[in-house]
Amino acid sequence: MAEPSLSFRRHLIANAVVLAPAVIVLTGMMVAGWLSVEHGLIAMAAIGLCTAVIVRRYLHSFVRFSGYVEALARGDEPDVPRFVVSPAAEELATSVSALDGMWRRQREAIAGLEVSAQTIVDGLPDPLFAVDRRRRLVRWNRAASGLTGTLAAERDLSATLRHPALLDAVDAALEAQVPSDAGPDTGVVELSLGGPPERIFSAHVKRLPRATADGSLALIVLHDISALRRAERMRADFVANASHELRTPLAGLVGFVETLRGPARDDPQARERFLAIMAEQTDRMRRLVEDLLSLSRIEQREHVMPTALVDVGGVLRGVRDLIDMKARQRGVTIAFDIPDDLPPVIGDADELTMVFQNLADNAVKYTGAGSVVDVVARPSGEPATALEVSVTDQGEGIAPQHVERLTERFYRVDTARSREMGGTGLGLALVKHALNRHRGRLDVVSELGRGSTFTVSLPIAPAR
Repeated sequence: MAEPSLSFRRHLIANAVVLAPAVIVLTGMMVAGWLSVEHGLIAMAAIGLCTAVIVRRYLHSFVRFSGYVEALARGDEPDVPRFVVSPAAEELATSVSALDGMWRRQREAIAGLEVSAQTIVDGLPDPLFAVDRRRRLVRWNRAASGLTGTLAAERDLSATLRHPALLDAVDAALEAQVPSDAGPDTGVVELSLGGPPERIFSAHVKRLPRATADGSLALIVLHDISALRRAERMRADFVANASHELRTPLAGLVGFVETLRGPARDDPQARERFLAIMAEQTDRMRRLVEDLLSLSRIEQREHVMPTALVDVGGVLRGVRDLIDMKARQRGVTIAFDIPDDLPPVIGDADELTMVFQNLADNAVKYTGAGSVVDVVARPSGEPATALEVSVTDQGEGIAPQHVERLTERFYRVDTARSREMGGTGLGLALVKHALNRHRGRLDVVSELGRGSTFTVSLPIAPAR
């Protein structure tokens, strides 16, 4: 610690204050004749010289003490100075040092508590936001950052969560007059965040009894209820769709059973023909139920992104083996262009197999004999950020008004032909929801009379 300096003015004033009583007494003695002027002046000079030396030493001690306190205030950790001729200054310095040590321990304890509190908050699975009385963000947890991206302190909540009902609930909580020991819960607000996939949250707003040290006055906790709402929709859709799609084959089966039990009971030819139709209808219902169950499983997990690394080239080669026999039977050639050095993606190998198998199977179904179906896989972007797999057929093409609805459940461009081909109307819906789970995309380009191209885009896995 640098040695502090003592100003001349301060030294002069201190000497004058200390000398004043002696000068007054000596002057009175000289005026009363008890002391000669010559001896009085000599006494004043001697007292002044001794006082100047002693005062300077004392002042220098307190200046050093002042420098020590300033160093502590700056956050330094200087050694406690020693004062030989000023015990009072040394006692003060020792007391201040003990006080500073206590303050440092308290600051470290508070910092430790803050870190622990933030660690606990970051460990919560639900996104949490804390705002001050002006609705500005003060604190948030890791789940909130993962949901909304990069956040910045002092930014208004509306810049992060643009939902009028939620903002009104937060404003109502901040304006509420509450007792010192409790804060009201303003209730629950349901909001949705765009996707894909779309996520639905139940937002709970809580007003704190008083503002915390960092200014937080209200907490917003978002609880993901996407799975619950999705399950409710799936139950309703399943009943509606299944009842609609199963009604025709079930009615046919009931009619054939009644015919076999009645007029065709003793007709072997009719029985064989009807049993073949019944087997076909039963197989159709089996495929429909399997696709509905597959769609249900994918939708339940749609908001949870897979974590495994998948070799798309290996998946496509497996699909080629699965679809090759069917293509040869229909007189269709499938040309696969799959480089050996395709980058991996993060995904579920079984679901991606289902995606590419559905697209390849549709291409084989709806292209004519002697046609070629091209399956091409390529990285996209510079540098590559996505992997694109396109399936191109030479079929009749799809009219523009149908393209946007292809991934809807049970939507068919040609219902009779689709059922004749054994389709359930769920294949592209399965593809859409599986790609949503993989944060991928399906693009369709089609021209009547020239065929269609279905392109799947998947994000490439980051380097590990």
